[in-house]
Amino acid sequence: MRIKSLFSKFLLLCISLGIVGILAGTFAFVTAYPQLPPVNALTDYKPKLPLRIYSREGTLIGEFGREHREFIDIDTVPNSLKNAIVAAEDEHFWEHHGIDFIGIGRAAIANVSARGVRQGASTITMQVARNFFLSSEKTFTRKFNEALLAIKIERNLTKNQILELYINQIYLGQRSYGFAAASKIYFGKPLTQASLAEISMLAGLPKAPSRYNPVVNLKRAKQRQGYVLKRMYNLGLISNDELEQAKNVILKLSSARNNPSRHAEFFVEMVRQALTERYGDEAYTKGLNVHTTLSVTHQEAGFLALKNGLESHDERQGYRGPLGTIDLPSKIDDEWLEDSLQDLNSYEDLSPAVVLTVGSEAIETYVKGTGPVILANKQTVYGATNLISGSELVAPLKSGALIYVRKTLKGGWALSQLPVAEGAVISIDADTGAINTLVGGYNFYRNKFNHVTQAKRQPGSSFKPFIYSAALERGFTPGTIIDDAPFEIHESQTGFEVWDPQNYDEEFAGPISLRYALAKSKNLVAIRILQAITPDYARNYLTRFGFNPKHHPPYLTMALGAGSTTPLEMARGYAVFANGGYLVEPYFISRIEDIEGNLIFKTKSQGKRTTADQVLDTRNVFTMSSLLRNVIQTGTGIRAKSLRRKDLAGKTGTTNDNIDAWFAGFQRRIVAITWVGKDQPGPLGDKETGSKAALPIWIDYMKTALKGIPEEKPLARPEGIRSILIDPETGLPNEDGVIEYFYEENAPRTDSGALF
Repeated sequence: MRIKSLFSKFLLLCISLGIVGILAGTFAFVTAYPQLPPVNALTDYKPKLPLRIYSREGTLIGEFGREHREFIDIDTVPNSLKNAIVAAEDEHFWEHHGIDFIGIGRAAIANVSARGVRQGASTITMQVARNFFLSSEKTFTRKFNEALLAIKIERNLTKNQILELYINQIYLGQRSYGFAAASKIYFGKPLTQASLAEISMLAGLPKAPSRYNPVVNLKRAKQRQGYVLKRMYNLGLISNDELEQAKNVILKLSSARNNPSRHAEFFVEMVRQALTERYGDEAYTKGLNVHTTLSVTHQEAGFLALKNGLESHDERQGYRGPLGTIDLPSKIDDEWLEDSLQDLNSYEDLSPAVVLTVGSEAIETYVKGTGPVILANKQTVYGATNLISGSELVAPLKSGALIYVRKTLKGGWALSQLPVAEGAVISIDADTGAINTLVGGYNFYRNKFNHVTQAKRQPGSSFKPFIYSAALERGFTPGTIIDDAPFEIHESQTGFEVWDPQNYDEEFAGPISLRYALAKSKNLVAIRILQAITPDYARNYLTRFGFNPKHHPPYLTMALGAGSTTPLEMARGYAVFANGGYLVEPYFISRIEDIEGNLIFKTKSQGKRTTADQVLDTRNVFTMSSLLRNVIQTGTGIRAKSLRRKDLAGKTGTTNDNIDAWFAGFQRRIVAITWVGKDQPGPLGDKETGSKAALPIWIDYMKTALKGIPEEKPLARPEGIRSILIDPETGLPNEDGVIEYFYEENAPRTDSGALF
């Protein structure tokens, strides 16, 4: 009886406690539920989407934002992903109303058996509630509110809406939020193109994004992937064949996940700055899609041309020796070697390495990220066959030397080094000013200084065409004879001291035509021309080409490009010669769209005859084009004849002591400028002129840029231009001479005054 009485009391106590618990829970529910935040934040969901930058072909070349996001509609989500998420996170998702009581019971039993917390019971809906409204702290109050919010969400949203929020909001590592962004970050492909193997790995990330990150630990990520696939199989969502096939797929992680720009970094950074100036920090969260003028094809060509050109220049200057040395311990392992090289960055095909041993036949090295590599002791090093360990190098290689190596086309490895010089390539559409190509330096991650827009350098002889153009307006003609002879210039005309100018080759040709003088880049002739038209007139004339006269002091040294300008300014100036005399403003953004695809900005038409000002007489354009084509056919730009086109024009430029090397050139539709120099101005080397250092880069770029563009016919002779047979040595009319062009009012006359 006593036992029966005790049992009755115990049962009554349990019932009482249960009633109290129910009443307390009901009271908590009734009081807490109305205080829950409204769920309209979910129905009006607007994720913080990054700024995306596209080339004119539609290729993504840049992305900026604190979070990588890409919204995907639930109707577009692959069924395999929906199944994988449900299998891994919430198998009763389609049946429960926010709380999975079966899952709670299973988790409780599992945790008691394991004597610790091994399983959770958070549903997908509860995770959505937590991600949008709550913190991640593990307290009873937070869990209670999470459960209540889940119930409220289920009452207001459909299952598909809840799953869509989860798929787009969940954090999945690598700064990616949502499965669409994660698919591109990890695998470099849209979610709709992901395989079952890839999807199952992504579905395993929500549990612990850092722990199961395949970039950090692929082995652990594969284990989690196996779990997801097994759960899908147990729930009848995939077959055994699908399970085994997906488990055995060798996944290829995206190598470009952190660098979608791929050789357009300088350009992309310029766009980013422009957008933040316009929209502030909201530029990174509004989901703006910026469509630019950049061509991926042109950009790749410009990048490779500059890279190859700078490396070729560097090889001509010889090997400078190791970066430094480190002491090698008696016992070396790969981990120690990797740590020793961690502060040295890889650049494209250049990799840092440490010399381990130097033998008579080979040199053993360890290459960062690759492992042991053997270099042949005797190999071609910077233009000469040398014993690397011998005295012919600037600094013989020894054990512990830190070096750069390059993988060769034949699969071997060769000694290398980072170029000491920098450079720039800029290309614009001659008619509109749209930027086709912008390469601001050898490597953005080595040096972020944009040499296209920021490097104010002396343009040297590439500036002469602007002086010659001014001279045509003051009565000079291509046939004008000018004495190429030495003379001294007093300080009143130079701005500093008595000047004894020289030609580059230190030779004097005597009386020569203006055409010949420009083709051969004769300095003394250019100075005499500027002396005749006056520096003040020339300086004011430069504004027609968009130059700021403040950067070009009115002294005779202006004739040799002693002022300062950027490659971008030079491109704008040369476009005037190319497009028929119109000053266009270079631009790089075509249009901006919001996340819905609505147009919010569009660049005004840049057609030369609609918005651009005509700044040059067509006669001047015709004559200068003829003179600049001649530079390539017979003058300092003759290397460009290798392109086998007659519609190319341009001018080389070299400053004193070969400090800056330029080539500025154009075809009727494309203007391209190349520059080579050092950030700390200094000689580029013996005979490193514009023709040798900068022109080959221009040629390499134009090989690609001109593909598909038919050769243009010579410009039609405009009204007011006379073509006359003259003797090129005297400039006088001669029926047995060569054709030359003259403004009608400046054409030579016979003794009787009649025009030829």
